[in-house]
Amino acid sequence: MPQSLSAVYIHLIFSTKDRRPLLRDKTTRDALHSYLGSISKQLDCIPILVGGVEDHVHLLARFARTISQAEWVKELKRVSNNWLREKGRDYGDFEWQGGYAAFSVSQSNLEAVKQYIANQEEHHRKVPFQDELRTLLRRHEIEWDEKYLWD
Repeated sequence: MPQSLSAVYIHLIFSTKDRRPLLRDKTTRDALHSYLGSISKQLDCIPILVGGVEDHVHLLARFARTISQAEWVKELKRVSNNWLREKGRDYGDFEWQGGYAAFSVSQSNLEAVKQYIANQEEHHRKVPFQDELRTLLRRHEIEWDEKYLWD
């Protein structure tokens, strides 16, 4: 086949450093989500939905063929970190956590993941981030070491 074609969807999750609730301001958080989507788009990872709450972000995207997952996440964090720090004193020491979680999503589950991301505020009234992430890791059969999961 002379042409390279790909349809890989990824649900990416990462947190603020130490899960600090620095994204409380909804206006700034919404602007951040839009900005993360634009960064992802520039990297040819077409965003489908970006959402989250005050201490973490969810990003669903159609992944590009030309970039590694680690490069994508590194660039998302680097550029958005700089952008947030320019937003004022409240974000002067802002940092993302070192790690991330990325899960493959089948075409048939895209709508369910979109709904999940869209309902993050309601979801986190009942479920803390740590429990949410552990549940997703179990569901995707990913082994982890608790002492390295949180930074």
